[in-house]
Amino acid sequence: MPDDELCWTPATELADAVRTGSITATEIATAFADRIESVNPGLNAYIHFDRDQVLADAATLQEELADGTPRGPLHGVPFSIKGLTTMAGLPFDSSLKPLAGQVGSHDATVVTRLKEAGGLFLGKTNAPEFGYYGGTDSHLYGPTHNPWKHGHTAGGSSGGAAAAVAAGLGPLAEGADGAGSVRIPAAMCGVVGFKPSLGRIPHTLLDGRHYTHIFHGPITRTVADAALMFSVMAGPSDSDPNSVPADGIDYAAATSGDVTGWRVAWSPDLGLGHVDPEVVAVCAEAVRAFESLGATVEEATPAWGDPEEAMWKGLWVPGYSCEYDVLDWRSQQGQVDDNLIEIFEQAETLTAVEIGRAEAFRGRMWDTFSEFMRTYDILVSPTLATPTFALERFAPQWLDGQSLQRQLLGWLLTYPYNMTTTPAITVPAGFTADGRPVGLQIAGAHRADAAVLRAAANYEAARPWADTRPAV
Repeated sequence: MPDDELCWTPATELADAVRTGSITATEIATAFADRIESVNPGLNAYIHFDRDQVLADAATLQEELADGTPRGPLHGVPFSIKGLTTMAGLPFDSSLKPLAGQVGSHDATVVTRLKEAGGLFLGKTNAPEFGYYGGTDSHLYGPTHNPWKHGHTAGGSSGGAAAAVAAGLGPLAEGADGAGSVRIPAAMCGVVGFKPSLGRIPHTLLDGRHYTHIFHGPITRTVADAALMFSVMAGPSDSDPNSVPADGIDYAAATSGDVTGWRVAWSPDLGLGHVDPEVVAVCAEAVRAFESLGATVEEATPAWGDPEEAMWKGLWVPGYSCEYDVLDWRSQQGQVDDNLIEIFEQAETLTAVEIGRAEAFRGRMWDTFSEFMRTYDILVSPTLATPTFALERFAPQWLDGQSLQRQLLGWLLTYPYNMTTTPAITVPAGFTADGRPVGLQIAGAHRADAAVLRAAANYEAARPWADTRPAV
């Protein structure tokens, strides 16, 4: 197999090839290192990459296999870690220029699990300051470009992760999703991004921060790769009080069943407002694949009202208030995004009454969604209201002049599932007329992770995309 082809080979196939001896970890490492050195300077997906360390780690993995002691299902398979996830001795600066030079003191649980499964760590990927919005740029690291359209956003906050996967710079990328930060960039970059149910993949909490809306998740090119990575990262841990016991499901195997007889709800907008008509058209055509698979598709939207304000006042601003004491934010103008500083300013005036009302809304939202999903097996929608847009823009043009809350959340169809803590995946639906990727979001009921992966795998079999590659 040509070296460059290795960089487009699914993780499941790479794992099989290493296990059977038809390829070595060193050959894989060399191919990816060469491609990263060639492509990343124009993309800026990786913020930390050490070729010598990657090759040394690959040699160790190769020796272990020769000794008959493979570590696990990812032995020799490359993976990346988001810059905002802690790793011992590597940059852990939250993409903040004032914190440049800080390094992690330990590996997050997800990192430990990927390494213990035999994964080959490639590097850390770019993210915005504190991961606060759906793009990837910062005063410290600069912007990540979309592999499909240079000069356009890769999405965020796991934008470096999604761009790396889309550009063949690694088959497996870890991301984290607080309002869509796995699914937003995956949709914009034309790859797969899976946000599992709360507690499936444990956090490694710092300073007592117990987030209930942020989820680690895999970003990959195929659904099978997402299921494989998810199965390695999932499982309970005392690093996260919200982690749940293993459910005994083989998620890789769960993708093999069909969806004959399933009831699919199709919503063009999730009741959240404007969606680009071309995005709706691409997704409306894509969802027809489920009819060809034997499912029944009906247009339906949960009557959960407008959750944007509850997301902002109940989760987003209170979540960032946990970071309030990290810096004197007002003194950081010019070194930190003004919009991030504004979030901390809003945290100063947000009242307990407003937070309580938001929580009450979220409770009613859960009741509505739970009842809705008694009728349907999955709920399908566009992932975003827009395809990728120019890097210099903070939000789509139709949100110009509106509040920071609106500009951050008004183009996302992802955050409702952070509020309900239920699983959702984005898969490639197609492209706009000018070649920008469009994502299709598939969501499930409470802890229906296996059903979401199964639906996505069936859709992928009906409308495969893995051989479509950007010209980078």
